[in-house]
Amino acid sequence: MKNSVAIVSGASQGIGEATAVRLARDFGQLVLVARSEEKLHATAAKVKAAGAQSLVLPADLSIPATAEEVVARTVEAFGRIDAVVNIAGAVPQVDLLDMTDAQWDDGMSLKLHGARRLTVRAWEHLKASKGSVILTSGNSALFPKASYAAVGTVNAAIVALAKAFADLGIRDGVTVNSVLPGPVMTGRRRSYLEHWAPAHDMTVEEAFAKFPKEAGIARYGEAEEIANLIAFLVSPAAKWMMGTAVRMDGGEVKSV
Repeated sequence: MKNSVAIVSGASQGIGEATAVRLARDFGQLVLVARSEEKLHATAAKVKAAGAQSLVLPADLSIPATAEEVVARTVEAFGRIDAVVNIAGAVPQVDLLDMTDAQWDDGMSLKLHGARRLTVRAWEHLKASKGSVILTSGNSALFPKASYAAVGTVNAAIVALAKAFADLGIRDGVTVNSVLPGPVMTGRRRSYLEHWAPAHDMTVEEAFAKFPKEAGIARYGEAEEIANLIAFLVSPAAKWMMGTAVRMDGGEVKSV
């Protein structure tokens, strides 16, 4: 796979950054997409240290024209696309009765529509390379709550979208799966807890312990653990997995 090319959206931080660095061990070229140019260059340095080239593309995938530009620049630079890993997109956690239309649109535009557009624009190249697609969802797709209705709705839509792309993938030889991480300790989650704790008369340490316990898990996941799963799913070893929604959640989901 060292001559292969992977596009990773959301590559500036968290699971996206960890995935880009992990894929640098398998792919020769990585295209790093996110809105923060400074953070992308930091990821690019780690990718280089792991042994791969990278193309840094600061871009907002919630803008419809961006996906076509990302694909065009990838092909111009490297001549092919072998994997598209869609990780970009933070959805606002606002109570269902309080969410505005603008907040709903924000939640859908990047994580859902950005992933859809990027995958569609890259499809012919993926078809040519018999490549792979990952769409990143989350456990809230399985149990949406009023306190984060948009998160659950978008994540459920992503799982359905992956199934639809997988139906095309059977015909065209493109492997498509979705990944549903449970609670993962990222910089964004850490920052949220550091602000949440004092507002609820807790120490940060108490807040960090509270949420895994409530989720019924032993600990938070690590971004690198999700990255390892994604690396498997885009590898030749997973070519017969198609349209599967793969959970990695430390046992948070108890249902069969």
